[in-house]
Parts: sequence; structure tokens; C-alpha cells
Amino acid sequence: MHTGAITNYIDVAQLALYAFWIFFAGLVYYLRSEDKREGYPLESDRSDRIRVQGFPPIPRPKTFLLQHGGTRLAPSGVAAPTAPLRAAPIGPWPGAPLEPTGNPMLDGVGPGAYADRAETPDLTFEGLPKIVPLRVATDFTIEPRDPDPRGMEVIGADGQTGGVVRDAWVDRSETLIRYLEVEIASGRRVLLPINYTRIDGRRKRVKVKSILGRHFADVPSLQNPDQVTFREEDRITAYYASGHLYAEPSRLGPVL
Repeated sequence: MHTGAITNYIDVAQLALYAFWIFFAGLVYYLRSEDKREGYPLESDRSDRIRVQGFPPIPRPKTFLLQHGGTRLAPSGVAAPTAPLRAAPIGPWPGAPLEPTGNPMLDGVGPGAYADRAETPDLTFEGLPKIVPLRVATDFTIEPRDPDPRGMEVIGADGQTGGVVRDAWVDRSETLIRYLEVEIASGRRVLLPINYTRIDGRRKRVKVKSILGRHFADVPSLQNPDQVTFREEDRITAYYASGHLYAEPSRLGPVL
């Protein structure tokens, strides 16, 4: 037998297959473990003493360097403050569905749930607020061949006017419109995610199917009129999303 001719008595293909299986199993374990750097351990319906983390367990803390300076430890090892749950289970058994106890579009449960994210705006590579109105991003314009929503009435699912579009908010990094700024009857201005709209350029109006005209008065406000934070984006989007179920009683029942 020639020196090094191991293929004569070892099934190399079978060993390569076993090595792949071992590598793939390790990869799945690693990815599932990394999934749990945020949001774990889960809360238990049975007892506050139960640590719900599943398998694999929560990984050891790791320090991440943030793009614009600073660091973040994940998992932090410190329990995040939890806001009072504005919902109650519909049954006495563990895992029973939750039903909102107040305004379902603002209670932060079900389709209106949102993450308690940082009260800081998303930033561009240069460190500027990423999503801003056109009055701030003066180097952006709306294509003249496209309908300009500014000045158009916003019509809710009930056909009632919710407000008038006063400005458009652009994403400086993606070069597209993210929100419309709507002035409601009280004079307050709120954001309307562009994905929840249908702009009718011929009739000069913006249609919104998820909420009714009167619901624009309760859209969450901004701390800064010229920028939006991560948490505000989540709350605003959740408000419009919740309208698909909670805007009117007829939407709560089954379709058939």
C-alpha cells in the first residue's frame, strides 16, 4: 500500500457527511442561542419564579460596539422595567388569549403591540437623523411626474376626513418616502406610514383603510417635530396596524 493512501480503507465521503452533520447541528445551536440575546427569559403564566428560556439556554453576555459610539451589553443581565399589562386573559387557563381592557388601539397588545425600543432616532452612516420631513431634507424633492400628496385630504375607512397632508418624511438612506405628516382638526400633526395609504392623484386625496377618520386624533405624538425615534416609529405603526382589527366592532368577528 502506498504511503498516505487512506482512501483505500477509510470512506472519506462518509466522514465528510458526518462532519457536515456535526457542523450543521453546531450552527443551528449557535443561531438559536444568539436569537435569545434579547427578549429572554420569557414570562411564565404559572409563576414569577419560573425561568422560561427553552433550549439552548440564553448565551453569556457579549459587548457590542455601536456604529456611532458607545457599547451595548446583550443580554444585559438586568430585567427591563415592564409596563402594566393593559389586557386580561379571556379564560382561566395558562396561555389564554388576551383581551384589551382600555382603548385597544393604544393598549399595546395583539396587533397593536410594539417593542419598548430606544427613544433615539435611527441615524445615517454620517450620523444624521435618517427619517426627516422634506422641510429638513431640503436636498430631496418629489418627482414631478408623481402625485404630490402635500395638500391632499386624508380619508379614513369610513369616508370621513382625518386631516390634511402637510409634508412628507423621507428616508435619507433608502431615498424613499416613509411617512406623511397629517394635520388634524385640532392643529396637531401626526405621522401616517406611507405603506398604509393609497394616494389618489386624480381625486387629490389619500385613502387609509386601517382606521376611521376620527381615529387620527389619537395617533401617538412626536417629541421632536422634525425627527422620529425608534420607539415612536413602533408605536405609530402599531396604532395603524391595530385598526385592521379594532377600528370598528364588525372587524372583530370571523370573516365567514
